Formats: sequence, C-alpha cells, structure tokens
Amino acid sequence: MNTSGSLTYVYAVTHRTGLLDDALATVHGIGQAPLRLLCPTADTTDPTPTTPLASLAFVASDVPEQDFNETALKNHFEDLQWLEHVARTHHDVVQAVAARAAVLPLRMATVYQDDHRARQALSAQQAVFTQRLDQLRAHTEYGVKIYLAPDATQPPPTAPAPPATSPGKAYLQARRAQRHSRDAVYQQAELAAEAIEAIASRHATQRVRHAPQRGELTGPEENVLNDAYLIPDDQAGQFQAAVADAARGFPDLRIEVTGPWAPYSFAMPAPGPADAPEPPS
Repeated sequence: MNTSGSLTYVYAVTHRTGLLDDALATVHGIGQAPLRLLCPTADTTDPTPTTPLASLAFVASDVPEQDFNETALKNHFEDLQWLEHVARTHHDVVQAVAARAAVLPLRMATVYQDDHRARQALSAQQAVFTQRLDQLRAHTEYGVKIYLAPDATQPPPTAPAPPATSPGKAYLQARRAQRHSRDAVYQQAELAAEAIEAIASRHATQRVRHAPQRGELTGPEENVLNDAYLIPDDQAGQFQAAVADAARGFPDLRIEVTGPWAPYSFAMPAPGPADAPEPPS
C-alpha cells in the first residue's frame, strides 16, 4: 500500500519465500523506506487454479513522487551525488535478495504510479520473468577485465643517438619503437582474451561483452576487455582459479576478475506501462 504522495519503486523480480520475507525486514530501500514484496494481480477471467507463478514477486518500496516523477528524474540524472546514492541503495537491495534467492535485477529508477500498476506489469510478464529466473537460478555473474599498464606501451629506454643521427631521424626511430612496443602489448592482450574465452567456454553458460571502460573508472590504465560471464555456482571457484592461472602468463597486462554479482548483465529491462517514467538507458 502506497503512502500519500509516493510512487512505487521496483528493484528486482524474485520468487517469494519465507526466508526472503525475513531477510528483507532487515534491509531498507531508498530513503530508508521499508521493502515489500508485490505479487501479480489475480486474473479473475482465468478459471485455472493458482500455479507456481503466484510465488513471483517484485521487490519494491515507496519513493517520494516529487523526486521520482518524470520531470524530477530528468533533473536528478544530472546530479552525480544523487545518482550515486540511488544506485548504491538499489544495488544493496538487489545483492541482499541475490544472497537468498534467484533474482532478476531491474534498471535503476524503475517506478510505477502505485502498487496496483506495478502488480499489473508483473502479471503481464510473469511467464517470461519466471522462465528467466529459472535460467539464472544457481548462477552468479562474474566480470573479467584486461588492462594495459600505463607504461606497458612505452618503448624501453635506449642509449642516446649517435651524433651523426639527425633530430628528425631520431624522432622517427623513437616513434617506430613506440609503435612496435604498443603492437606487442596489444597482441598480448588478444592472446589473453583468447585464453579467457577458452576458460569461459568450459564454465560459463552465457557471456555479455561490455564496452571497455574509460576515464576515471580506469585511471592511468587502458581497459581493453570488459566481459561479464554467467557462471554456475558450483564452478565459480574453478573459473576464478583458471583465470588467475592464465593471468600469470601475461606480465605486461592486469587481468581482473570481479564478483560475485547479481546477474545485472543477464537481466531484461522492466516492462514499461504508460504511466511509468522511462529512465535513460
């Protein structure tokens, strides 16, 4: 039940269990709002008895309408401090659910006019959501990133050019050495990516290739691979160990495994009723 002046914010889709009910009582949503589970609306035209789909639920909480209506969201998406707070809380809720049940994370700032509209949206997509949750059950997302060290593409120190060498020729020789050095490092990155792909083919059930990260997220390093893998829980240790072992063969690269994460990269976007503000992608 919504409070006055609020919208329904939805964090994720999951299956309702008693264990999850207890866990959510200790976690809070945006603005310290209590969390609740919303089940699909009943279809009074369907004479069939209740099915296991009835255990499907949205994880939701109230948020202030003045901060999450369509106009407010457009303004807030320019406010990095506000975005960080909402994103962190959204992530914390999803991770808390993922620790206890299969979870399908939804996009940040997925909101509905009220609980009734949210339940209708869940009801319309419950078969698809259930199928996807079945595919994600007992699986966890891990990321693998390859970075080039900031000095890995620089040419090794060389002795000063002989006096007979012109400044122009010395410059060209330095540029050629730098290009050869960069080519060698990028070839190593390609070989490392092939090694990781071979490892993933033995363990991962799905892969998503994200664009390499840039700017403040990487610092002075260059990110050249940013992949996400869906790994069965009983193979996670083997996958991480195999990637770590392969990384030792590429000393000029930094290969990082991140996770475990809720399966953000393998979720589908939330259904969008006409009254739900559509957040930027």
